[in-house]
Amino acid sequence: MKLHLSTNVDQLLFTGYGQDHVLVNGHRHETSLLLSARGIEIAPWAGLGFDALTAAHFEWAARPELDILLLGTGSRLRFPHPSLTRALMDARIGLEVMDIGALCRTYNILAAEGRNVAAAVLIEPVAGD
Repeated sequence: MKLHLSTNVDQLLFTGYGQDHVLVNGHRHETSLLLSARGIEIAPWAGLGFDALTAAHFEWAARPELDILLLGTGSRLRFPHPSLTRALMDARIGLEVMDIGALCRTYNILAAEGRNVAAAVLIEPVAGD
């Protein structure tokens, strides 16, 4: 699916997505990442499946400047156990879990509003890789 860009050319936004990738300002990314106003960072959970997420992954994503972290869990909506996300709660960062399409759309809206948001994208390895 394609998404439309805002008029702010300096802002990083999702411009498309699929089951195995996201597009950020037209550039394809096939590995898990964290997108925020700071830029794109390859996530420490890159190459891992949902069941391999640990508390350390959420500690890494808990940035002091964030108000909300969006977690995209691929094509299916899956919620991490609350014990894994404790670092976000301790840092007073909201967590919203959604599928990858909803994550892309929601991030773009919140970022365009100037909100302190980050998008944690989980792109799981394809079976047989």
